[in-house]
Amino acid sequence: MLRWALIFLVVGLIAGVLGFTSIAGASIAIAKTLFFIFMVIFLVLLVLGLTAAKRL
Repeated sequence: MLRWALIFLVVGLIAGVLGFTSIAGASIAIAKTLFFIFMVIFLVLLVLGLTAAKRL
């Protein structure tokens, strides 16, 4: 998922440099959304991993 966020970020930056503002805005928005979803999933799994490690 983080890989897709980075791909959309690069596509958005390249589209912005070339002047395709609507494509750039859309791909940057998708990249932000994917990044925040990734961070939420990462934090949930980190907390679950730490609590499971304390039980053992």
